[in-house]
Amino acid sequence: MSGTKPLEGIKIIDFTHVQAGPACTQMLAWFGADVIKVERPGSGDVTRNQLRDKPEADALYFTMLNSNKRSLTLDTKTPEGKEVLEKLIRESDVMVENFAPGALDRMGFTWEHIQKLNPKMIVASVKGFSDGHHYEDLKVYENVAQCAGGAASTTGFWDGPPTVSGAALGDSNTGMHLAIGILTAVIGRQRTGKGQRVACSMQDAVLNLCRVKLRDQQRLDHLGFLEEYPQYPHGKFTDVVPRGGNAGGGGQPGWVLKCKGWETDPNAYIYFTIQGHAWEPICRALKKPEWIDDPAYKTARARQDKIFDIFKFIESWLADKTKFEAVDILRKFDIPCAPVLSMKELSVDASLRASGSIVEVDHKVYGKYLTVGSPIKFSDLKPEITGAPLLGEHTDDVLVELGYSPAEIKSLHEKSVV
Repeated sequence: MSGTKPLEGIKIIDFTHVQAGPACTQMLAWFGADVIKVERPGSGDVTRNQLRDKPEADALYFTMLNSNKRSLTLDTKTPEGKEVLEKLIRESDVMVENFAPGALDRMGFTWEHIQKLNPKMIVASVKGFSDGHHYEDLKVYENVAQCAGGAASTTGFWDGPPTVSGAALGDSNTGMHLAIGILTAVIGRQRTGKGQRVACSMQDAVLNLCRVKLRDQQRLDHLGFLEEYPQYPHGKFTDVVPRGGNAGGGGQPGWVLKCKGWETDPNAYIYFTIQGHAWEPICRALKKPEWIDDPAYKTARARQDKIFDIFKFIESWLADKTKFEAVDILRKFDIPCAPVLSMKELSVDASLRASGSIVEVDHKVYGKYLTVGSPIKFSDLKPEITGAPLLGEHTDDVLVELGYSPAEIKSLHEKSVV
């Protein structure tokens, strides 16, 4: 993009920690924003120390969520620290925070005060629940959000308990939603010249990804059954959307099926989807042409009561094929399927490396490590992913940019303000 990045010139105060907020600000940093992560002197983001695999280095939990940022250590409880923050607010575009409710107010940085310092400031917040919600005072983490947002109640098998997903539906997903909100507010400010508050709750972000289950609840209320769920037609439905195992959410029956080696490899499986328009090629791939026009199999409704028998037959076809061999055959018939890929397999996937979806970066202390790159691809932008900052690595640089003299910076260090 002519040597510039689209968010270049946007300065963001990153008052976030753990995952949801840092995921949001990291993506904005990838696209060119100057993200200044404000951390507590001496300790910083709690994830710097969580689940370390190298005692001398920041944990991967931190480094994989804070690349491309600058780190400023600052004690905002002191008058001098508040003064630094006020100067930073005057010169910034966005503040992102995921403090407990009321924490910014208690620091003395109410919305009204921030507006006086900088009327163009956008303050973006990650919350557990939306303002006014009867649970707004609850502390929320990833799995809490998945349960409160409807994901857990609809995940797992019908004869087992609610199950949370390994994907960060509560944390990183909320961060991505908030990033959309921030960019929307930035564009809006170009028209109005005014900043505004933006918020995304973790419950709302999870619910947004569960909209098809809300669809199913209304259908269930009207019909009393859901014909695409494995429970139909032999099982019973209650008055709530059930867990559907590995069934597809879009109305196309699908299931995770065993492949060669499943006895020793926990991921020797493929996901196989039976779409209506793909029925004929599926039959040809499985060498069952007699099913194509058989009234007992021809339509999705006719197949539903035999769906597990069909999957059992497909598993017998898969028995002498690895998941990769099976997908290579099925893809030639344009059948929706995929191997179940482990984190190990993904980490060495050449295609993901080539596309920048997984990148190897250098860290000053940790050394080389893998992290995710931008999942969004552009024709004229390839984000460069850099290592996460050391604690306070850019403190002096930021203070100089704010107009502090060397003597004043030295004094702030001596007072443990920075």
